[in-house]
Amino acid sequence: MKRSLFVGGILISALGAAVTPAFKADFADIAGRSGLNVPNLFGGVDRKDYILETTGNGAAIFDYDGDGRNDVFIANGTRLNGVGPQAPLPQLYHNEGNGHFRNLAAHAGFTYSGWGQGVCVGDYDNDGHPDLLVTYYGHNILYRNRGDGTFEDVTEKAHLPVTGTRFGSGCSFVDYDRDGYLDLFVANYVDLDLAATPHPGSGEFCVWKDIPVMCGPRGLPKAHNILYHNNRDGTFTDVSESAGILAPGGRYSLGVAAADFDNDGWPDIYVACDMTPSLLFHNLHNGKFEERGAEAGVAFNYDGALQAGMGIAVADYDGDGRLDIAKTNFSGDLTSLFHNDDGKFFTDVSRESGLGARQLLGWGIAFLDVDDDGWPDLIIANGHVYPEVEGKQLGDTYLQPTVLYHNLGNGKFQDVTADAGPAFQVPRPARGLAIGDLDGDGRPEVVIVNMNGAPSLLKNRTPQGHFLNVSLTGTRSNRSAIGARVTVSAGSRKIIDEVMSGGSFYSQNSFTLHFGLGPLTHVQNVEIRWPDGTLQELGKQPSDQTLTVSEQAAGSSFGKNSKQ
Repeated sequence: MKRSLFVGGILISALGAAVTPAFKADFADIAGRSGLNVPNLFGGVDRKDYILETTGNGAAIFDYDGDGRNDVFIANGTRLNGVGPQAPLPQLYHNEGNGHFRNLAAHAGFTYSGWGQGVCVGDYDNDGHPDLLVTYYGHNILYRNRGDGTFEDVTEKAHLPVTGTRFGSGCSFVDYDRDGYLDLFVANYVDLDLAATPHPGSGEFCVWKDIPVMCGPRGLPKAHNILYHNNRDGTFTDVSESAGILAPGGRYSLGVAAADFDNDGWPDIYVACDMTPSLLFHNLHNGKFEERGAEAGVAFNYDGALQAGMGIAVADYDGDGRLDIAKTNFSGDLTSLFHNDDGKFFTDVSRESGLGARQLLGWGIAFLDVDDDGWPDLIIANGHVYPEVEGKQLGDTYLQPTVLYHNLGNGKFQDVTADAGPAFQVPRPARGLAIGDLDGDGRPEVVIVNMNGAPSLLKNRTPQGHFLNVSLTGTRSNRSAIGARVTVSAGSRKIIDEVMSGGSFYSQNSFTLHFGLGPLTHVQNVEIRWPDGTLQELGKQPSDQTLTVSEQAAGSSFGKNSKQ
């Protein structure tokens, strides 16, 4: 926990920074002037007749062409009754390096139009170029990065399904067996047959607050999640049954996050589920998983009730060395915060932590140290599923504000949305959210995907402390270094983070890890636990820089190495 004392009426934190009671952030939406201006298109605008029209899309922030600048990918959707002469495509915004982006999606090979959903990034073939999976209602598409600024649809070549209809949702590249090659976890939302789906108002689960709305997910067939094992030859094999992924039965699954929740060096998988118990797959180290969400305390809320889980954020918010879970939920519910007690069990601390200040319909979510004081804050993108509620005086609106909770460093958060700058004063029909540094100043920006509108790009102009960024490349481990754990020794604290694929709602954050340092001009040590368990120490490092680190062989002269 954050230790502090009063000196002359000023609160001094453990890192030595003066903390004033009135915190103010300053974010501005600069999407328009930056060139992120292509409207997303997803289902009806004023009404939505099917659940397919409500989920929206995710975004990914990653450097697809290796020029050292993060780019932005945004999935796109379509409409049931036609879209006119030009079918909507995904957007690939290339970072031009001058504060402006250019949409190169068609040039890069993103020419498929359909019900796009989630996106996750990972170099599945270890060729040094990050690849992309986009989930769809229909069949998912695996895009292999050719390394020349273009992508190739290798879905069939990779032995992933290209027939049949699935409602793909969240996804994550994860090396669950630590063989150095990224495997692939894909969640599915509903086993949806549009021809057999009831119409709004025609059943128990087709009415909300006495107004007819689209049906579901309750009352619709549940779907199963899938784990694909990387065969190390460019192909994948479905191992869902043998790995234990099918054991819990069907769910209404949405967000996915893979991380080492029990500090044993092996990635576990958490799945946020809508009106079915959320899932925590514990890695057994033998190619199999045990589902223990209910036992661990992350399947339901604090009093055992089902929740409509959407997005997921993972971070050690209280500095105790264990990764905690935040989950967005439906309107009228709190944002869940599951405190990791001992690696095996979690406690829902949503109420006592202060996350009940606003009970909106949350989607994208991320931990982001807004002021670089060393304590990750929480940003949540909101927007209702039912446009029909607008103007009905039901206590809910379709457009909802993005919310910012400031981490007070004592296990509690404060809602500072009203004092977070102009970007937080505009309500949106938001869905996906991703974070990453887009202008090279060391501070992550925030990209939000808006239903049937242009995206938002939130620039953080809040006064900052010092920071350290860490960018990793695996050699023995997967090239994306997904699953690597970084521990920064900063003052009296050790701050941890992991490289993760997927997360938020349907989205992908930058792989570069960002550590706020407050007033510290250096750190005593940076320790990397690579996905294969090797430890590498970099020693003392100055702040306000990005460390670019390649995995070293044991015995290398660059840092100290050991095996965990």
